Amino acid sequence: MIKAKIAGKDYNFAKGISLEEILEEIKLYDKKIVVAAIVNNRLSNLSDLLYEDARIRFLTINDEIGNRIYRRSLYMLMTKAIQELYPGSKLSIEHSLSNGIYCELHKERPLSSKDLKNIKDKMLEYVRQDLPIKKLIKNKKELIEIYKKQGYMDKVDLLDYLDRDQFTVYELEGNYDYFFYNLVPRTGILDRFDFHLQIPGFVLLHPKRGNPYEVPAYIEQEKLAGAFYEFERWGEIIGVSSVTDLNNIIKKGKFKDLVNIMEALHEKKIAQIADKIAEDQDKNKIILIAGPSSSGKTTFAQRLSIQLRVNGINPISISTDDYFVDREQTPRDENGEYDFESIEAIDLELLNEDLLALLQGERVEIPTFNFHNGKREYRGNYLQVDREHPIIIEGIHSLNDRLTEFIPENNKFKIYISALTQINIDRHNRIPTTDNRLLRRMVRDNFFRNRSAASTLEWWTAVRKGEEKNIFPYQENADVMFNSGLVYELAILKKYATPLLKAISPEEEVYYQAERLLEILECFLPMDEDTVPGNSILKEFIGGSIFD
Repeated sequence: MIKAKIAGKDYNFAKGISLEEILEEIKLYDKKIVVAAIVNNRLSNLSDLLYEDARIRFLTINDEIGNRIYRRSLYMLMTKAIQELYPGSKLSIEHSLSNGIYCELHKERPLSSKDLKNIKDKMLEYVRQDLPIKKLIKNKKELIEIYKKQGYMDKVDLLDYLDRDQFTVYELEGNYDYFFYNLVPRTGILDRFDFHLQIPGFVLLHPKRGNPYEVPAYIEQEKLAGAFYEFERWGEIIGVSSVTDLNNIIKKGKFKDLVNIMEALHEKKIAQIADKIAEDQDKNKIILIAGPSSSGKTTFAQRLSIQLRVNGINPISISTDDYFVDREQTPRDENGEYDFESIEAIDLELLNEDLLALLQGERVEIPTFNFHNGKREYRGNYLQVDREHPIIIEGIHSLNDRLTEFIPENNKFKIYISALTQINIDRHNRIPTTDNRLLRRMVRDNFFRNRSAASTLEWWTAVRKGEEKNIFPYQENADVMFNSGLVYELAILKKYATPLLKAISPEEEVYYQAERLLEILECFLPMDEDTVPGNSILKEFIGGSIFD
């Protein structure tokens, strides 16, 4: 017998029992939403067998990792259906959009609603059959032959850069694939999905965290979709759409041109934003900048200020942190802890009154928040602005209209910034924007805050929760969106992040996260950062920024 601790309770099971059988026996969870488990800090398939004592945490669609596993299992189901219906076609799984994943299907005739219905019907047929999704181990030579037969040449090319011989692969009715995540053991659970035609592609819709039994309707995100589309097309123009494309450039030593092009594109976009602000200088008095963690907001704001000065505009900055309410008035979260990310932690009335006074030419004393004693203080910091001095406000709530509700809309210019990943591992494996930002933050936290990778990973769940509540719902309020992602950055971050992740031991709860991120970084050849200019957004995370 073996012992297992599950949800704080001890159980005894026969050695060799599967996680799926344990799930059936303990009856603590609805099997329709459980997708995998973390066993002794390692991510495990439900089909895996236990031979030793274990701590088990079952993952559901409500967990971030569990939701990703459900999505990628849908990818497996979808690729099988498409392979069956449209032999010789090429499916590209591109990026997140609304509550789904944007994909493109390249075949002889343009994609239609009828095609999507056919794919959905075929997928539901496999769901009803409750087919096994088998986890297998293949050697490189064998896997290359399998991928060649299936026409997955991008996967074949990637294998050339991976220095090992054994690989995990999943098989569904003769279709072999891998998605850099564990998958569910059977198709029967994958009955919640839908499609939305989004020319030239489509969006695969799936349940969201918090509501695992329903598939929400598609919500239009025109600005975000436009930002992704623009940068993906840029990737095609410069010839870098996948990790293999990037690795080929690095291997040939031709990455300097790539860095110069990407940095020039950033500069051009920032200059265009500054020009747009300057076009209506008399109205654009408040410049609001928001974006999720590790988007590069600090460097972006500095570079935007430079471009504004080129246009004869000298912006000043106000920090919403200085308008925090006194600590005892700070709202608390569901755990009774101070919730400093709540918009109610800011004295909204005072901030708006000061902004209105500044816009009307008055001289205003701006407060300073004393984080040591938790009090707002006045230290003689006066501001007075005129036509040439718009106010920049950067913070998580900047796109929430409540932050500046007293200010007329035509006096605001709103900017959303995020590192929207521009490169995929292969046609079926996207690199989540969240992982890109997480790796940025991990490296920066270690450089500048003496924080371990494990600590960053432990804190990341709370960070993501705050983003989903305070940032993402307001991103479409932006007048412009800026993508701070750089197609080459993971090849540079690899050098710094890999040793940090390898330092995480199997005894630490975040070990499974470290394993997952290391597997992604393994795909990249390392790149020399000496070619990255000092004003690059990437320098905010690896050090050496001219704005330090």
